[in-house]
Amino acid sequence: MKFSLFIPGIIWFIISTILLALPGNDLPKSSFFNFPYFDKIVHFFIFFLLTFFFSLPFTPPRPQQPFKHWMIGIAISVLAYGVVMEFVQKYYVSGRSFDLSDILSDGLGSLGGMLAIIKFFGKK
Repeated sequence: MKFSLFIPGIIWFIISTILLALPGNDLPKSSFFNFPYFDKIVHFFIFFLLTFFFSLPFTPPRPQQPFKHWMIGIAISVLAYGVVMEFVQKYYVSGRSFDLSDILSDGLGSLGGMLAIIKFFGKK
């Protein structure tokens, strides 16, 4: 498997880590971002894309273990990263806090990314 297949996932991982570690005061203050549950939508899409991008190198026709097992493992790993980042926000990032609803959004995003990969690349 070529390393280059992981580049989109690695780039998005770096971007997401930066976004999730921004201090609360550095987050944009605009009416565009000021609608209910906006941050939950952001969490959903961050983790959807993480799961999607890290799953791409394992999609058929590349040889691997059973396809869906890889996708489940990646989705769980991405969710674990989300839980870790909530603790990072709580203990190391000023103006940010631990939020269980963010973890729920992370999990739903990861699940969505996994289901999208399975839908588009699973056996027909």
